[in-house]
Amino acid sequence: MDPTTVTLVGALLALIGVLATAVVAYVGKRGELSLNGLSTLTDELQEERSSLKEERTLLKEENVELRAGLVAKDAALADAAAGRAADQAEIARLRLIIMQLGGDPG
Repeated sequence: MDPTTVTLVGALLALIGVLATAVVAYVGKRGELSLNGLSTLTDELQEERSSLKEERTLLKEENVELRAGLVAKDAALADAAAGRAADQAEIARLRLIIMQLGGDPG
């Protein structure tokens, strides 16, 4: 082999090496950027999940408070209904006494 051929082959091998290095660097950088993006996305999702858990806990507490309020209102309505029934019974008893005494309960 003459020196020109050897130089040409050496230059081609060097070019192939440089191109391979450039491809590896490009792919490596893309992989690094992808991993960084994935890491950032994962962090954001974890923060969002944490805030949603806190919001869910607050909503559960509010739900318990509202249910307690409904139970109290139901109890008050039951007391009012019992009082009304007692009043109705008293009115009926008094009308009966008026009729027994010969009056008009009208």
